Amino acid sequence: AATSPLVPEAAEALAPYLAAGRPGAAWADANANTLYGPGREAFMALEGARTRVAKALGARPDEIIFTSGATEADTAAVLGLAHAAEASRRLRAKGRCPHIIISAIEHDAVLQPARRLAREGFELTVLPVNRGGFVTPEALSAALTDDTVLVAIQAANGEIGSVQDVAALAAIAHRAGVLFFADATQALGKIPLDLRKLGVDAAAFSGHKVGGPKGTGLLFLKARTPFDPLVLGGGQESGHRSGTQNVAGAVACAAAVEAAVGAQPAESARLRILRDRLYNALAALPGVHPTVDVAPGSEAYLPCVVNVHVDGCEGNTLVLRFSGEGFCVSAGSACSSGSLDPSRALTALGIGRDAAQGELRVSMGRFTDEEDIDRFLEAASRVIGGHYGR
Repeated sequence: AATSPLVPEAAEALAPYLAAGRPGAAWADANANTLYGPGREAFMALEGARTRVAKALGARPDEIIFTSGATEADTAAVLGLAHAAEASRRLRAKGRCPHIIISAIEHDAVLQPARRLAREGFELTVLPVNRGGFVTPEALSAALTDDTVLVAIQAANGEIGSVQDVAALAAIAHRAGVLFFADATQALGKIPLDLRKLGVDAAAFSGHKVGGPKGTGLLFLKARTPFDPLVLGGGQESGHRSGTQNVAGAVACAAAVEAAVGAQPAESARLRILRDRLYNALAALPGVHPTVDVAPGSEAYLPCVVNVHVDGCEGNTLVLRFSGEGFCVSAGSACSSGSLDPSRALTALGIGRDAAQGELRVSMGRFTDEEDIDRFLEAASRVIGGHYGR
């Protein structure tokens, strides 16, 4: 959930770009915005990657914007959609305050831009989630006002695994004439994802969460959606994100996205079995409590995430002890792993501060197998069981 190894498909796509200075390979280092031959070749490679991503996600090629990652895509979407929608409706000129809505369990890459908008004078509503980690349609409907310009609710949470009914929530926003953005970073390759069926106006994705290179990301922006660009300059990416494009990264990212989407049905079914086994085995250890109630085989939660909290243990201590056993786990979102504050996702569920401090997130991916689970559970018996004298 924090990152994933580079998959063979992405490595193969990236390889030609790593042979710098090779005779006959000037296209590998060319600027895709130039008119000379190598530049045109780079442009074709970039547009080919855009087309492949669009096909995999159920979008049009001109609706795909390459970014430096999901953080940039999230920030650009929240600020760009809100500013453009407010400007088109001229709410401030009418003496009214533009309003935005996010959920209480959004990633910081959505929360922080929303807070910036609040400092600019936007009204910000943070929707609560229920004990299972879900935004209810009733809560969203009640929060919408005549001045709401944007709703931003993630497709799936990378800590507790809850999968939102984005299509239903987006439909509610659209009936009120409001734009809808979904951070789909954790959903890509883990659940079925068709942007046309979701009905969102924008969505964000990351390359490295699905085995692509770090520093690559995607912003889906539905055609004709009002948008105020975050990154200004030479007008690349159809004016939506200026700057010379990372062609090698885009091509490798596209390969990773294709591979993840193609393998998703089989991989999700396989990982759900591992997830359910982990929940059952960890819950049998002393002092361990599943953070959310995930029924066996449930598709309401990501197939690759297990989240528990451990009585009397501090999450970062557990992370270090498991690291000593050879396992990479986390005490919440890796983006805030240095924080001593409890997870916002867990406290949003109503879990107390002390219990939330004992959070342990275990995530799995394409290369995780039964043998890994066997070894991890043996280590958990030592790390957690040993804490309780077993």
